[in-house]
Amino acid sequence: MSAQTLLARRRHVFEIEDQPWLPQAIRDGVTGYLNFVGNLDARPYQGFCDALAAGLRATGERELLDLCSGSAGPLPTLISELDRRDVAVRVRLSDLFPNTEAMTAAAAAVPGRITHEARPVDATAVPAELAGFRLLCNAFHHFRPDKARAILADAVAQRRGIAVFEGVGRYPASIAACAITSLGVLATSLVMRPRRLSRLALTWLVPAIPFVATWDGVVSCLRVYSPEELRELLAGVPGADGYTWRIEAEPVGRSPIRVTWLVGFPK
Repeated sequence: MSAQTLLARRRHVFEIEDQPWLPQAIRDGVTGYLNFVGNLDARPYQGFCDALAAGLRATGERELLDLCSGSAGPLPTLISELDRRDVAVRVRLSDLFPNTEAMTAAAAAVPGRITHEARPVDATAVPAELAGFRLLCNAFHHFRPDKARAILADAVAQRRGIAVFEGVGRYPASIAACAITSLGVLATSLVMRPRRLSRLALTWLVPAIPFVATWDGVVSCLRVYSPEELRELLAGVPGADGYTWRIEAEPVGRSPIRVTWLVGFPK
């Protein structure tokens, strides 16, 4: 099979972080690294934040319900970018496997703007009392098509706005970048705060965190939905035609890297 054929189709390859047996220290090390690098550069989020700000203005919503938060991802950067667009928001973090410590640290980094849910929250069936414009950053690819469609359908059924952002994709430059993730994990392990002996040991003595981050990074590229596939998912969602949708695969500056995003909200 040629590389072109491989990349033409989404493939739900085995991703280690999806497995409930993964030790929490390794899971937290991987999500902590992704959180760190996700806030280093605001350029990938420009078009996405423009569309998200427009959706927030159209709905009047000023709270984001972040689903599959991990260690909070790029939320501090997104809050700052929305502030620059004169759309000040509060964010509620949630996850099926909530990392309370990381979520608390994220809240402390942006005082008064971030809270979190201690209980597990299933993105395919969000409790109705959890209001807000729904957000999934670098997480939508974790779900097979039936579950991915269920996430979109649940938002539409509850008349909530929804935004999906993916920083990787099924193209060679993204896969090549993810293939050297282990070098990024090693390079940042000594500067990430707070320092943890468990993270350092699982990075340098037993390199479990670099391995999982690299494997899952490459697999994530193969799993990301293309704009065309996102539109196919929406075609099976009852009531989706009552929403305004924007779906883009957007280059990051002049680099070969592209980000994919979706923003939808009730008309």
